[in-house]
Amino acid sequence: ASDRVGFHRYTFPKDVEKYVMINLKDANGDDRPTDTYLEQINDTVIRGHRHSTGWSKKQQIYFTAVFSQPVHLTLYHDSVQVVGNSLQGLDVKGNVTVAPVVEELGVKVGISPVSMENAMDNIEQEIKDWNFEKIVDETTNKWNTELSKLQIETTDTVAKRIFYTALYHAFMQPIMFNDCNKEYRGTDKNIYGDPGFTNYTVFSLWDTYRAAHPLYTLVQPERVPDFVNSMLAIYEQQGRLPVWHLYGSDTNEMIGIQSVPVIADAILKNVKGFNYERAYQAMKASMMSDYKGLSYVTNLEYIPADKENESVAKGLEYAIADWGVAQVARKLGKAEDYEYFSKRALAYRNYWDKDTHFFRGKNQDGSWLTPFNPVHSTHRNDAYCEGNGWQYTWLVPHDIEGLISLFGGKEAFVSKLDSLFLVNEDLGDEASPDISGLIGQYAHGNEPGHHTVYLYSFVDQQWKTAEKVDYILSHMYSDLPDGLQGNEDCGQMSSWYVFSALGFYPVNPSDGMYVFGRPIFDKVVLKLPGDKFFEIRTNNNSAKNKYIQSIELNGQSYNKLYISHADIMAGGTLVFTMGNRPNKQFGK
Repeated sequence: ASDRVGFHRYTFPKDVEKYVMINLKDANGDDRPTDTYLEQINDTVIRGHRHSTGWSKKQQIYFTAVFSQPVHLTLYHDSVQVVGNSLQGLDVKGNVTVAPVVEELGVKVGISPVSMENAMDNIEQEIKDWNFEKIVDETTNKWNTELSKLQIETTDTVAKRIFYTALYHAFMQPIMFNDCNKEYRGTDKNIYGDPGFTNYTVFSLWDTYRAAHPLYTLVQPERVPDFVNSMLAIYEQQGRLPVWHLYGSDTNEMIGIQSVPVIADAILKNVKGFNYERAYQAMKASMMSDYKGLSYVTNLEYIPADKENESVAKGLEYAIADWGVAQVARKLGKAEDYEYFSKRALAYRNYWDKDTHFFRGKNQDGSWLTPFNPVHSTHRNDAYCEGNGWQYTWLVPHDIEGLISLFGGKEAFVSKLDSLFLVNEDLGDEASPDISGLIGQYAHGNEPGHHTVYLYSFVDQQWKTAEKVDYILSHMYSDLPDGLQGNEDCGQMSSWYVFSALGFYPVNPSDGMYVFGRPIFDKVVLKLPGDKFFEIRTNNNSAKNKYIQSIELNGQSYNKLYISHADIMAGGTLVFTMGNRPNKQFGK
């Protein structure tokens, strides 16, 4: 493949009938065609389009296929043959007949969100000849360039295989969604000329804002301005920043508007290439909208459980996004907005039940939603989202100190956090299948809890974080085809592995602080812009030596429990010294 063209090679046995089917009718999941079209232009070119709906509503893909040998197209409405060289409908299929003497067939398939003509132009621009092995080599070299931004040294070949598979998964999206001439079809379905950036889609933001996007700012910072500019274009085309953008349309799926913390992350880390004021106005307007309960946040300071499903989960996610708006407001000198959104970022406290020490659904009259069972989960039909009370108790990554104070101090916080990994009650028959990879009630197979194991570092027990991270790295990931405990979710599951294997994780996705856990590689070299490098070394590294004893940064003793994004991007060397017993004074 090139960026916009797939290169196929089919090898046929001798002396048999030879066909390639183009099937525009059938699909996966709930996707279904709304308009399909095929036509043969000449004896080597076939083109068409497929418009469809499903999870993403208005999907439009145009394509042109160029064949290396003369072919003939026979058209069908599903299984009913139709005479002619073009056909339009809901169920168009085509059999491409190849001459009996042909044993090898090449096909270059260009795709475009705009037109069949642009799809052909993409082929002519990106794959100019029929040298298949050359394109294989170019594609391999592109991936090796990206994957070699993190170079690891280890004797653990399984962990190495998992790591680079994880990095590959993380880099597979967001997806470029434009043509060689930079034209693209917007969320409003209008065609736009070259906007001055590369347009993207596939933003699985409820998942990826937690670790995948922070990974991009660290390892692929050159892509981040295009991601943000794409989000800002979506805002201008649909009136709100994206929620879960797929195939050029917003699915409005999941909860929160978690493009907000992604954009906040880019601004707070001083990523250049987009307009901060324009971005801030989009963030603010989106959080002041009435999307999925936000009007209750604005007017009531919490989302009533008897008015809105998943009220607790929505409220906690909105508080995280509000924190990001507040921090950007402060950076841009907007004092009034900073005060307002800082207050809203603390609205998570309105769901706190001090008697049970859980976040709970609260009705509009102020009473708690009953009955209450912190383990039980009813998929998409209770106060949480793909989780339960136990799992959502920790979703305050922007104010861990405030959450600790709700518990009444570190001792109560640690006691509850320990219990999270010990309670083995059943979630019930109606629980989401996404709640997987369970350790007690901790669910590593789903995203809301991905930061939770790192919270021990905030209460003087970093060694417990090291134990949990070590267990998850070795038990929840493998190098087999079923090597994940849950849905990959567009790279988030793998991004957790990448960060954690390096030895740290972005608990708050936007604040530029990576909290230490347990590094597993002897040496890692991160390639940085400007020909700089950041090196991570792990002394006394072994399976048994899971506990950090001490840390040095650039030759100096380092006593913080996190490293900043700025320190990493400046280049240098971070050295972990490990041991087989906890150093309980580390990080105190």
